[in-house]
Amino acid sequence: MADEEPIDTPAPKKRVRAPRAKKEATTTESVAADAVPVDAAAAPKKKAAPRKPAAAKPPAAPKAAKAPKAAKPAKAAAPEVVEVDPALENRLYLELPTGRVVIELRPDLAPTHVARIKELARQKFYDGVAFHRVIDGFMAQTGDPKGDGTGGSGIKLKAEFSGEPHVRGVVSMARTPDPNSADSQFFICFATASYLDRQYTVWGKVTEGMELIDRLKRGAPGSGRVSDPDRITSIRVAADVAGAA
Repeated sequence: MADEEPIDTPAPKKRVRAPRAKKEATTTESVAADAVPVDAAAAPKKKAAPRKPAAAKPPAAPKAAKAPKAAKPAKAAAPEVVEVDPALENRLYLELPTGRVVIELRPDLAPTHVARIKELARQKFYDGVAFHRVIDGFMAQTGDPKGDGTGGSGIKLKAEFSGEPHVRGVVSMARTPDPNSADSQFFICFATASYLDRQYTVWGKVTEGMELIDRLKRGAPGSGRVSDPDRITSIRVAADVAGAA
């Protein structure tokens, strides 16, 4: 058959044309406006604006040094407690040019008067004061800085009358007719004067040196006023006198 082809004859190959390559665009108009160039280095770089130098931080203020803790003041040593012999605290030394007269105080009878007499003694109130009135067989009076029986310390004391008898050596307060007028004046009995009991404040008694009181210059008869009288050298509380016994 004319149209038959031999079996071993290969079929003719069809010639396939390769597609023609498109011409590359030579103008800038053919490049997409938003295309990025492949070679980034080829594009001109914008100069980066120079950075402003960072402001230097001010140096940190130095930390204030901690003030040293104030040392605690040392505790003051407790004052030394000096024990006072009650007997010496309630004893007076009345010094005369001729010697010492010892008077034992009686705070049990007249605490206010005893406290005031000791206060005056410590103020040296009686130093140099005269025995301005001395009546023989009766008493010797002193304690007036004016020396005429009208003076005093300026503080009146309320009466502390008691049943203690006025006998030889007893020390009692002088006063005006007003029972509460005693001040600084006092008297020492030469002998018993019982008519004064419960009317004058007894606050002590001479226990040593009564013979020195006996020697005091006497005053005029009746009034007992003494011209150029003997005087107290000093009166001290025994507790305040060094070596007192």
